[in-house]
Amino acid sequence: MAVTVETLEKLERKITLTLPVGTIQSEVDSRLKRLARTVKMDGFRPGKVPMNVVAQRYGYSVHYEVMNDKVGEAFSVAANEAKLRVAGQPRISEKEGAPEGELTFDAIFEVYPEVKIGDLASAEVEKITAEVTDEAIDKTVDILRKQRRTFAQRAIDAPAQDGDRVTIDFEGKIDGEPFAGGKAEAFQFLVGEGQMLKEFEDAVRGMKSGESKTFPLNFPADYHGKDVAGKQADFMVTVKKIEAAHLPEVNEALAKSLGIAEATVEGLRADIRKNLEREVKFRLLARNKNAVMDALLAHAELDVPQAIVQSELDRMVEGARADLKQRGIKDADKAPIPDDIFRPQAEKRVRLGLVVAELTRTNDLFPKTEQVKAHVEELASSYEKPEDVVRWYFSDEKRMAEVESVVIENNVTNFVLGKAKIVEKSVPFDELMAQN
Repeated sequence: MAVTVETLEKLERKITLTLPVGTIQSEVDSRLKRLARTVKMDGFRPGKVPMNVVAQRYGYSVHYEVMNDKVGEAFSVAANEAKLRVAGQPRISEKEGAPEGELTFDAIFEVYPEVKIGDLASAEVEKITAEVTDEAIDKTVDILRKQRRTFAQRAIDAPAQDGDRVTIDFEGKIDGEPFAGGKAEAFQFLVGEGQMLKEFEDAVRGMKSGESKTFPLNFPADYHGKDVAGKQADFMVTVKKIEAAHLPEVNEALAKSLGIAEATVEGLRADIRKNLEREVKFRLLARNKNAVMDALLAHAELDVPQAIVQSELDRMVEGARADLKQRGIKDADKAPIPDDIFRPQAEKRVRLGLVVAELTRTNDLFPKTEQVKAHVEELASSYEKPEDVVRWYFSDEKRMAEVESVVIENNVTNFVLGKAKIVEKSVPFDELMAQN
């Protein structure tokens, strides 16, 4: 049959569907008869409930189901006939004034857009590089040593200095009144490592065991405790104990304690370099991928289906609620989260997804089996038993779909980098690692 498709606005379309009343009623009767064979009602034996009683009890719900099914089928047939790629669910409403014996419905829906990608040779992409330096390895060694440090009590007259672990009692008051979280006993922290506010650390640094001190402290305006943010408190602190840190030597014993296969200093540094280079590779890939995707969006023209954006918004809001629930927020599933705060991000995600899909389709950038396998093996390589992690990935379709999605993005990234004008920029190791 010929299907008339009316264009309403940009991606919005309308199709009018016609259904014979007799077809609807015939299906309703058929379903009610099947229902009558199994339905249980007080006062009747199973399968012996009169049809008029079944129709009275279930007629409305069965009619509603049939209408939904038949209209859905009619829309699917019409959309396929018109060769439309429907985005999201149609909005269907019944029309008045239909000829006798017929029901007519308007189905309003969106279609997927035509995606036009410009000449990528004119795109400019900043591609960053970074190297794992000896200094970066030295810093990592220091971190590993700090994680394994031990503490020994200092002499009674030794002042607290950076790196020491102090045990203190403290009490803070604002305008002479105690406040929540402002008091603790036998509290421990490491001086000079930013675990406390700077003014607090500055006050404790140089104190001796048994000494007490009162000092003012200004809470920052953006302090996480909103009740005290931006206010000044007076603190009294008493140092109970000061312990000096002892860091293990960089030797074979340290390498062995870290489980390094080649338990030597050289083996330790080689293992650190390998792990840092893997992390640098992933971070560079992520940064450069973002730069490519931004360039792609800048060179693409398309309208965005709002139905798909709304689906993405719903997912993001649900994700935000799940995050709140994980943090222990009460009634997180009912939290009023306006989807407008996610709309720009949702629209960008949908737009990018459509552009990537188009580029993938037109340039055959779909993931190859060997690419997927290599990516899973690379992800697993940092674990103690890589073969178990590989099996874990391959045993779950959802996890493998996520891997395939990443491989497609990598293929698209490499494709664009092969076409665009590349501006290479070297960034320091510390700067790369500091960015989220």
